[in-house]
Amino acid sequence: MNRAMKNKIKSKTKYHSLSRRIVAQFCIFTLVLSAIYCMLCFVLLYDLEDRFIEREVIEEARYLSDAYQTSTHWPLVRNSFMTLYFSIEELPDDIRQQFNEKPKVKEFYGKDGRHYHVYPLPNYTNIYLVAEVSKRLLVRPVVGGVLKLMFISGGTLLLIAFFIAWLLGRKTAKPLKQLADLVDGVAPENIPAVFANQYPHNEIGILARTLEQAMQRINQALIREKCFTRDVSHELRTPVAIIKNAVEIYQESELNLTGTRQIINRVGDASVQMEQTVTTLLALAREEQASVKKASVKLLPLIEESILAHGHLLHDKLVDVIVDDNCNTVVFAQTGMLKILLDNLLSNAFQYTDSGQVEVNYVNGQLTISDSGPGIEPGISLNITEPAVKGSQSTGYGFGLSIVKRLCEHQGWLLTVKSEQGTTISVSL
Repeated sequence: MNRAMKNKIKSKTKYHSLSRRIVAQFCIFTLVLSAIYCMLCFVLLYDLEDRFIEREVIEEARYLSDAYQTSTHWPLVRNSFMTLYFSIEELPDDIRQQFNEKPKVKEFYGKDGRHYHVYPLPNYTNIYLVAEVSKRLLVRPVVGGVLKLMFISGGTLLLIAFFIAWLLGRKTAKPLKQLADLVDGVAPENIPAVFANQYPHNEIGILARTLEQAMQRINQALIREKCFTRDVSHELRTPVAIIKNAVEIYQESELNLTGTRQIINRVGDASVQMEQTVTTLLALAREEQASVKKASVKLLPLIEESILAHGHLLHDKLVDVIVDDNCNTVVFAQTGMLKILLDNLLSNAFQYTDSGQVEVNYVNGQLTISDSGPGIEPGISLNITEPAVKGSQSTGYGFGLSIVKRLCEHQGWLLTVKSEQGTTISVSL
């Protein structure tokens, strides 16, 4: 995959900043924690207020009960906000109905903001001490102010949390960003051999050391691949060229006997096919081919050149080659890779078609090459690299189509193969 394609994929991928996530999560955590703390504070304040009021009511009820046991008369209530009632019907109108519905509840809200605490005297029936405490409440009247104070405090805490999270996120994400910038879009051979020592001894350092080891292995593999490609380019092309030259010299000499001509021709055809295969494989193996820019290319001259180059494969065969007028057009592609594609498809079609025709067509951006050869056996797929044998003749499409498939994947072309009566191969450029 070339760098332009990487950048295109990267631009479509939504980027999530790690430092921003740390800030957002830290602020959310602080906000939730502050809300829970404020709620607990409110509950505690209300509970303390109710406990103080309830303690006063219980002390007054104990005083009244003791005085009644001593004098058999109920004394006057000492607190002006408390009243002693001797039946439910005597209770204040705004809480009587509520008390009848919920006799075990001790707090009731009346009209005009009144608030009651009802305490049934123990050991006495239908005697209730009622305290109207609306004027003695401390928390409820200042709820608005308390809420405002809590909102201000929460906002201040949120700002402090944001600042702390920003510092923490910046410190945490900085080495990660440096590591990402080091390896992002850089060829493995251009990455420093040793770079993990500059990172802290934590998870980031472990990641850096792992990447360093992986990059070293990748770089070594690339070096081995380049050496292999260079050696193959020399070691394979040289003997193939020698074979071709020897065959040409023999064919032109007077020693070219009729009985051996067919064998020599087969050797010559095999050497040409081997040369083409080596050229294709080397083009696919070299990374620099991916960086070659596409350009507008005239298709018909390339087709004619490929037909002439492989015309010897049709020698002594009753095969017509038909090139449609639609091929006289311009396509947007890499010239070298398109030439290799045409050489592979046409050489296969010429080699394995004994009679009939080979037709080349180009319609709506799709290059089609069809022949009237034996076709491809049903068991052969594009993943098979060994030629299948049909009777005494090899279809020869296993390895050839495997190369074509790799070539199309390399260039982003869509390959379609149909084989019924003959073979039709289409490539959407």
